[in-house]
Amino acid sequence: MAETTDTFLAPFHENLRAALSSETRLHGRAEEWDAALATIESTPRASQFDSDTVSVGDPNADFEEVLSMFLPWRKGPFQVGKTLVDTEWRSDWKWQRISRHIEPLEGKQVLDIGCGNGYHLFRMLGAGADLALGIDPTILFNYQFSLLQRLSQPNRAYLLPLRSEHLPQFGEFDTVFSLGVLYHRRSPIDHLRELLSFAKPGGELVLETLIVEGDQNTLLIPRGRYAKMANVWFIPSTSMLELMLRRAGFIDVKTADVNVTSLEEQRATRWMQFQSLEDYLDPTDKTKTVEGYPAPARAILVARKPA
Repeated sequence: MAETTDTFLAPFHENLRAALSSETRLHGRAEEWDAALATIESTPRASQFDSDTVSVGDPNADFEEVLSMFLPWRKGPFQVGKTLVDTEWRSDWKWQRISRHIEPLEGKQVLDIGCGNGYHLFRMLGAGADLALGIDPTILFNYQFSLLQRLSQPNRAYLLPLRSEHLPQFGEFDTVFSLGVLYHRRSPIDHLRELLSFAKPGGELVLETLIVEGDQNTLLIPRGRYAKMANVWFIPSTSMLELMLRRAGFIDVKTADVNVTSLEEQRATRWMQFQSLEDYLDPTDKTKTVEGYPAPARAILVARKPA
């Protein structure tokens, strides 16, 4: 965190170090991954963060072998040297939907909760953000981010292996992103209140989550798994979600986009060879999950913290 001593994060360093010390667990493959990272010479070349495919590394260098050590790659796409990492998710499509509805990021401090390997952090920098802090407890994603950063020009994107409940109430971020997190939380209002505490007065929230069709009283609580995911606790309608945001303290709440996830946006690839969306849907009716629920649809909502 030495690189952030000249930012508003400096007063929070002690709290963040304590959280990292108590909450971060060593992964069983950490030694193997550390050795793989050590093979990469930290000689950053030109990086491109403002295009759909985030590009890092010497375009004439071959990093395919080391990239393969960090499978699966779920968020992207990335051009790493000569290698195109065609990830499970076309995260650029999500960014296209988000970017047309949010306030400009030029010169802003942004926070991304559940940021995965940092693809959207790089896109936020590409959109002009001054600082982009990501939070994700998945250790593999942190290693993927570290690999990409070793091949990037110096920048102000950072990723911490923490959960949002481990963070201090910053109250300083211009824009707070929570993308694909809310339905994994047992207490949605608590998560929304956390997000409120991270934003500065007047700051913007960008929330993306699973939704179902319905009115202000519609809420799907899966009996077990949803699209083969065990940790989906609830899926509201957009009307209910707007009400929840207002009850949590946000203002100027609106649904900006609703999109049914397609088999072209989420799919198995050479870089993510496990089951993907096609395996989660009813083979005879793609409008339903294998459990019989409505197929995944996602909404983007924007709101503000009162000034």
